Amino acid sequence: MLKKIHVNNLRPGMHLHELVGPWMSHPFWRSKFVLTDPADIRRIVESGITEVWIDASKGLDVADAPTGVPEPSVSDMLMEAEVRQPVAAPRQTSMSEELKRAAMICAKARHAVVAMFQEVRMGKAISAEAAGELVEEISSSVLRNPGALISLARLKTADDYTYMHSVAVCALMVALARQLGLDDGAVREAGMAGLLHDLGKALMPMDVLNKPGKLSDDEFRIIKSHPVAGHRLLVDGGTASDVVLDVCLHHHEKVDGSGYPDRLTGDQTTLFAKMGAVCDVYDAITSNRPYKAGWDPAESLRRMTEWSKGHFDERVFQAFVKSIGIYPVGSLVRLDSGRLAVVIEQSEKSLLAPRVKAFFSTRSRTYIVPEVLDLSRPGVVDKIVGREDAAQWGIQNLDALWTS
Repeated sequence: MLKKIHVNNLRPGMHLHELVGPWMSHPFWRSKFVLTDPADIRRIVESGITEVWIDASKGLDVADAPTGVPEPSVSDMLMEAEVRQPVAAPRQTSMSEELKRAAMICAKARHAVVAMFQEVRMGKAISAEAAGELVEEISSSVLRNPGALISLARLKTADDYTYMHSVAVCALMVALARQLGLDDGAVREAGMAGLLHDLGKALMPMDVLNKPGKLSDDEFRIIKSHPVAGHRLLVDGGTASDVVLDVCLHHHEKVDGSGYPDRLTGDQTTLFAKMGAVCDVYDAITSNRPYKAGWDPAESLRRMTEWSKGHFDERVFQAFVKSIGIYPVGSLVRLDSGRLAVVIEQSEKSLLAPRVKAFFSTRSRTYIVPEVLDLSRPGVVDKIVGREDAAQWGIQNLDALWTS
């Protein structure tokens, strides 16, 4: 039985079902758990929240409290893993149109990030404010059509990884922030944090940073120092916001407390740092690195799902999937018709039915005349039945198929 009570009536042993108030003001990420620590109750009171819902069937009860059903919260909606109607605003331009603009923005962004890293290596202070115009351009592209710049930024060379990774994470953070329904100011903060999150790598030894093989324990220890180094650079610059500083320092934390540098748990990590953790990992595993080729986008999401319970905040991760699609642009999929297709754009109707370009017959094992299909349109009977590995079919030109 659900009951709404004043926070002054909270006691250890009660099962907290939901906090009543603006989502971003909640002091916890978990919204349903048994209160066992008086400090948690104190955090709720200090947050300014005045009422909460408790579940009397799962914990201590309180007499004379009104019963009822709370309104659906944002966190509840994210936990449902609904595959229809993403929260983010509908795209304003087509994929093909935005790809042209996104290509120019990526080129400009790469130049800017390279220059930024060079200045750091020369001992110059970095102003976060100077990156504001670039973040605005990336944000505008993501608003017009999120799949374009996000997908292009993934197609970085191994040599460009360190620089374009910052651009890609910026775009992913913007898309995720919009999916979470954050306001324009918070979206901009998320983008800025994504662009500057790896600034500390500018101080890492180049031979370690670009090593084409597995790092030794000592080398990995060096690389693990980059969040602290980047945080120090941004503090010295004097213009970075608390959000940017936090994401820079804590984007490698995990919800189970096994991350670095501070081994923070999910309850100790901010929303923006949790967002940074998801975006950072996705771009890292889908990109070509000096020591390995990137994974297929859809396969990467599958693997991240397997890691999500210990690594990522589940609600943030599910919002991330909604922001880029269950089958992100560039994914190789098998259709019910026996054809292979590459995903070229997300559908606004369903994450399970994107626009695809069919180009290969699995029955004859040959290329066929490409056909673009919007799997969400009425009358289109074909559907995705699974992911495929391009290497197993000898396909080497997959990226050219969706970028053309």
